[in-house]
Amino acid sequence: MQISDYNLGGKNVFVIAEIGNNHNGSVELALEMVDAAHEAGANCVKFQMRNMSAVYRKKSLDKQGEDLGTEYVLDLLERFQLSQDEHKQVAQYCEDKGIFYMCTPWDSDSVIALEALDVQAYKVASADLTNLPLIEKLVATKKPLILSTGMSSVEEIQITTSFLNSRHAEFVLLHCNSTYPAPFHDINLNWINKLKDIHPLVGYSGHERGIAVTLAAVGLGAKVVERHFTFDRGMEGPDHAASLERGEFKALVAGIREIEEALGDGVERVISQGEMINRENLAKSLVASIDLAQGTIIEPQHLKVLSPGQGLSAQNYEQLLGRTVQRDMLEEDYFYPSDLQDTRVEPKSYKFNRPWGVPVRYHDFGEYSSKISPDCFEFHLSYSDLDLNIDEFLMGEYKCGFVVHAPELFSGSRLMDLASPDEEYRQYSVRETQRVIDITRSLKRYFPATKRPMIVANIGGFTMDALLPVHQLASYYERFADSLSLLDMDGVELIPQTMAPFPWHFGGQRYQNLFVHADECRYWCEKLDLRMCFDISHSRLMSNHFGVDFYEFAEKIAPITGHLHLGDASGVNGEGLQIGEGDIDFDRLAIILDKHCPEASFIPEIWQGHKNGGEGFWIALERLEKII
Repeated sequence: MQISDYNLGGKNVFVIAEIGNNHNGSVELALEMVDAAHEAGANCVKFQMRNMSAVYRKKSLDKQGEDLGTEYVLDLLERFQLSQDEHKQVAQYCEDKGIFYMCTPWDSDSVIALEALDVQAYKVASADLTNLPLIEKLVATKKPLILSTGMSSVEEIQITTSFLNSRHAEFVLLHCNSTYPAPFHDINLNWINKLKDIHPLVGYSGHERGIAVTLAAVGLGAKVVERHFTFDRGMEGPDHAASLERGEFKALVAGIREIEEALGDGVERVISQGEMINRENLAKSLVASIDLAQGTIIEPQHLKVLSPGQGLSAQNYEQLLGRTVQRDMLEEDYFYPSDLQDTRVEPKSYKFNRPWGVPVRYHDFGEYSSKISPDCFEFHLSYSDLDLNIDEFLMGEYKCGFVVHAPELFSGSRLMDLASPDEEYRQYSVRETQRVIDITRSLKRYFPATKRPMIVANIGGFTMDALLPVHQLASYYERFADSLSLLDMDGVELIPQTMAPFPWHFGGQRYQNLFVHADECRYWCEKLDLRMCFDISHSRLMSNHFGVDFYEFAEKIAPITGHLHLGDASGVNGEGLQIGEGDIDFDRLAIILDKHCPEASFIPEIWQGHKNGGEGFWIALERLEKII
C-alpha cells in the first residue's frame, strides 16, 4: 500500500503525529507543531475536520439536555477548530516542509473540503469505523485509508473489513483502545496478532502514557503508528492528557527506527561480523593433542578442544575421526575446514597486470616469503608489534616492496582517532601514529625498492551511538588535518582507507563518519594532498547501506587510489568475504580499476584469510588472477 512514494507495509514504520485539535484553534500553534513533529522524525502530521452541524444533532449543539460529557466535548470542539482556509495553509506548509499532511474527516462535507486540498490519504477515527456511509464516500476518493479500531467489537471490525475488501479498497487497520489515557491493563496489545488474521496490514494507535507500549507494538508487527502530540499535557482540551510531548515523541521515533533495524527479515539466523570476531576469541576449536605426522589416521586420542575458536568447530569431531592428516602438525595446531576435504589449496606463482601482495604479520613474514614472490608485503601491525625488535624477524634486503597497515587499536584499548574532539585522545593518537611512521621508515632498509612506503590507516572519526549530522563532519576533518600537520611524514605516505559506516573493532560496533562517501573523500584528499586505500569490501557495505551505486562510487574513488584491499561483501554486515561469494561484480570493477588506477597495488583482504597457512589468500589470488 502506497501513500505517495511511501510504502506502508515495508521495512519502515509510518509514524503519524496526531495533532488533532491540540493546536487549540490556533493556526500559528499548528504550524509550530508541524515543525516540531518534523524535527522529531514523524512521517506525517494529522489533523481533524468537522462540520459540527453535519456531525451532531441540533439538540446536542443547542445543549438541550445532553449528558455533561457530551456537552463538555462539544464546547471544546467548537472552540478548538481550524477553518478550511487554515487547513489549506497548514497543508501547504507541510508540503513545503516535506512532511505528509493528513486529516480525519468526521463527515461527508469535510471529505469534500479535504478533496479540494488533494490530500494523499485519509484517517478514519475509531468512532467512525462502523459509519459505512462515510467510509463509502472515502472509498470513492480512491485514496488509501487508515482506520482505528477502538470502541469496536470483533464482529464490527470484520464487517467493515469485508465492506472495504468488497470495494477493493487499500487500507490499514490500527489496533486501538479509545480511552484517554488508556490503562495498560485494557490495551491487550497481543490482539495485534489476531487483527492480522482479519487484515494483514496492521498498525497501532496509542493513547497510553509513555512510549514503551507503542514500541512493543512495532515489535509485534505494527507498520503504522499514531500517537497524539502536544507541547504541554496540561493544556485545556480533550486529547492533551493522552498525548506525547516533544521529547517523548522524538524518543518514540528514535526507538521505532532502532527496532526497525533490529527486527531484520527473520528469514534466517546470520552470524554477524561482531559475533564472528567474538567467536574467534572466545569459542573453542579442535586441535592436535600431540605432534602428528602427515598421513596419520586421526583417532580420538589425537584430538583436544581448546580456545580460541580460530579452527575447526568441535561439532566436527566425529567427521574428523578416521581422516588422514594432510600436513605435519605440531601439538595444539588447529584443524581447519579444509582438513575435512581430500585436497589443499597451496600457494603458487601468480601473474597480475598490477603490483600485488599479501597481508602479513612480523611472525609469519618468513613463512610467506618462502612460499611466494609478491611485488609487496603489507605489514599489519598490532599495538604490541610497535615494541618488537624488527631485526628478529627480518634480515638482509628483500627485492619486493612493502606497505604498512597502522594499528586500529593502541594500548589501553584506545582506537586510533586523529579526528577526535577529545584533545588528549587526539594527541595520544598523534604520538602513536608517529611511532608507526618511525617504524615504517626503519623498515625501508630491508626493502630498498620502496622509496616512499604507504601507511594504510583508519584515521578515526568514530561515534558510539549514531552517525554524525552532516554539518558536524567538517570539524572532524579539520582536526584530522591538524593532526597531519603535527606528524613528521618525511619519506612515507599516509593513505586513509575507505570505510564502512558500521566498522567492527574487536567484537563491538561503532559508527564511522569519515572517508565513507566518495565526494567527501575526493574533496578532502585534494585539500590535504592525500591518496586513498580503496577498500572494496568496506565501500560495498557502504553502498548497500546508503543505496549508493557502488560502481559509480568506484569511478570517483579509483582516480585517487594508491593501494587496494580486495575482498567481497554482502548486505551491510558481510565484510571480507571470499572473492566471488558476495555482491561485487569483480569483472565490472576490474574495468574501472584498470581505467583509473592501473598502477595501484593490491592485497586480498579476506576475513581470517591467514588461517591454515594463508589458505584464504591463495583461494582469493587464484580467483583474482582470472580477473585483475
